Amino acid sequence: MTHAATANLPFKVHDIRVEGLQRLPVEKVYAALPIQAGDSIDHDQVADAVKRLFATGNFEDVQLGRDGDDLVVIVSERPTIAKIDISGNKSIDEDNLRKGLKQAGLVEGEVYQRSTLQAIAGELQRQYVSQGRYGADIQTKSVALPRNRVELKIEIYEGKAARIRDINIVGNTLFDDDTLLKDFELKPSHFWSFIKGDDKYSREKLSGDLERLRSYYLDRGYINFSIESTQVSVTPDRKNVFITINVAEGEQYTVNDVKLAGDLVVDENQLRPLLVIKKGQVFSQQLVTYTSDLIKRRLGNEGYTFAEVHGVEQDTGSDNNTVDVTFYVDPGNKVYVRRINFTGNAKTDDEVLRRELRQFEQAPANTSLIDLSRQRLQRLGYFSTVDADTPRVPNSDDLVDVDYKVEEQPSGSIGANVGYSDSSGFIFGANVTQNNWRGTGNRVSFALSRSDVRDSYSFSHYNPYYTLDGVSRGFSLFYSKIDFDQTSVASYAADRLGGSVTFGYPISEYSRLSFGATYEKTDITTGDYVAYDIYQFLDEYGDKFNEYKGNISLQTSTLNRGVLPDRGWSSTLGLEVAVPGSDYGFYKLNWSGQKYFPLTRRWTVRTRGEVGYGDGYGQDKSLPFFENYYSGGIGSVRGYESRSLGPRSPGMIYVDNGTVDPSPDPVGGNLLTEASLELIFPTPFAPDSRSVRTFLFADAGNVFQTEFNDAADNVSWNEMRTSVGVGLTWLTAIGPLSFDLAKPLNDQPGDDTEVFQFSLGQVF
Repeated sequence: MTHAATANLPFKVHDIRVEGLQRLPVEKVYAALPIQAGDSIDHDQVADAVKRLFATGNFEDVQLGRDGDDLVVIVSERPTIAKIDISGNKSIDEDNLRKGLKQAGLVEGEVYQRSTLQAIAGELQRQYVSQGRYGADIQTKSVALPRNRVELKIEIYEGKAARIRDINIVGNTLFDDDTLLKDFELKPSHFWSFIKGDDKYSREKLSGDLERLRSYYLDRGYINFSIESTQVSVTPDRKNVFITINVAEGEQYTVNDVKLAGDLVVDENQLRPLLVIKKGQVFSQQLVTYTSDLIKRRLGNEGYTFAEVHGVEQDTGSDNNTVDVTFYVDPGNKVYVRRINFTGNAKTDDEVLRRELRQFEQAPANTSLIDLSRQRLQRLGYFSTVDADTPRVPNSDDLVDVDYKVEEQPSGSIGANVGYSDSSGFIFGANVTQNNWRGTGNRVSFALSRSDVRDSYSFSHYNPYYTLDGVSRGFSLFYSKIDFDQTSVASYAADRLGGSVTFGYPISEYSRLSFGATYEKTDITTGDYVAYDIYQFLDEYGDKFNEYKGNISLQTSTLNRGVLPDRGWSSTLGLEVAVPGSDYGFYKLNWSGQKYFPLTRRWTVRTRGEVGYGDGYGQDKSLPFFENYYSGGIGSVRGYESRSLGPRSPGMIYVDNGTVDPSPDPVGGNLLTEASLELIFPTPFAPDSRSVRTFLFADAGNVFQTEFNDAADNVSWNEMRTSVGVGLTWLTAIGPLSFDLAKPLNDQPGDDTEVFQFSLGQVF
């Protein structure tokens, strides 16, 4: 700090003149200068003025002088930062690094201060040390540019993180080191460390591990447990560290009594069952926290959304090491919902989301209903994530808003194909399935396929809220026809024409009862060759059937998501009957279900089962062959070709003269049994993604014919086919893609196996 000589003081200032400014306006100097024209000044006032100008941070040098009766202020401006160049940083993201620089005042366009840059270098050095990078080196320099500007260069050499050679706990007599270190995130170097990276020292990770250690003892009754000290020793080459943790375990305590105190707005008899920590138990901090959360949730169900519950243990002072646990309840004000808001639903109509809600506006805020509403939105299958928040309304103690944030995901599939085959000629096909048609929540599907041989069309529509009470309605139309005059394809074809309508009624929060009716006209056309069993059936019953079917089903689902769930279960039990008046009387009874068993947050076991049985009734002796069950393929028993398992015809008969060719052909059966076991695990390249799922699987299943004229096969469970493999399902923009690699375990001669299988548009 330099003062120009200010001789002949004091004097009365006639005018003030500023010299040396390059980019700053003169007004900034006048604003900081505590002297005005007409003031009489002395040495103290001059010194104060210089201090104030320096305090602005804009000047490297300030001088005050006198020219007659004029005060002359001569300044030398600090340079401005034209550019900040950062290089060498890998473990610290550059965006985060620049945010830190901005908070410290180092921003392009601002005044440059050397002391700040030096402080930043020191702080960066400390951050790298906290990551165990003891060899990190931070070099900073400024490069002068024209017009009083500088370019700052921050060159970082991060070095390698020091590896943990040993973690030693001192003072533990109740539990050995291996037991206590099992839940640590940090580990001494081991064989898999080069993949997991868990042997790289980090101060933050060590802090987390120390909290886990403390919780381990507190959850086992050692309320006086303490960590006395922690030492981290670095080897001279800075490549390895040794961690020593000194602990004092104390005595184990049991619970003498559990009490409730405070403002119990809910009857104590209703809160008592929520006390999961009991008299006589070993004290556990985890149970205390869990109990507090249960009580807060119960109060939240009554509208006390911001209730506070604190569990406090107090030594009884007895010789038997016991504590009293008291839960102090502060319910706060009862809270009401002012408004419910949605964000993220760019495609889905607001009405579609609101009809799933169980928490309403202007009603008391209910924690359970808010969470149930979130679950119902998640089960729609339109969103990959749904989060709920309850911010307070500003300047109000008894109002909250409920904000649901959703992230939309693909909820349908689309496909098209163009091709040519010798048997069918030119082929054109297109299909679209959309579970959230134009954001209305309706499911629409249509498909068409045309070729020289086959034409098929189908359309279906499902409205889950046909009425405001949640009654659903669905209908479908379908038509397909094959021209055998244009092909030499053997076997048979079923020309179909029909439609169906279904109504569903909610009978609980998780269950729905559905009723439906279907009309279907089936014309069977045979080629030159047809399966012998089918030939016999057509010879006895003819080849034209008009079927009037009624169906009823009970569907229950507690799945946490509509697509790729990993929690909950679902079940569907259905009965379909061809009613009197149909050309052929039969019924089909089906059950399918799945359940998820979480092992950890990311690992889940899924079980799936399906059973189906059909038969004729009255004079009709068996299930017609065109209603048979089939098994095999993706979503069924993987590793075997689609619809290839089960009974096979004794041979193919030449229709013109009755000659039988002994080549067998799958004909399906009237009894279906399938089961699957899957282990769902984090996808290696996208462990946190909800749009990709990887799994190991084991499948078993087959179809059987329990009665079919004189050629009936007996059911033999030894005929169950099994397979194992690995699969992946990926939700893409055009629909879910599933890929499976499967290995059949007990395939028999004649089975059609298939190692690689994929599908588009189905999720299993």
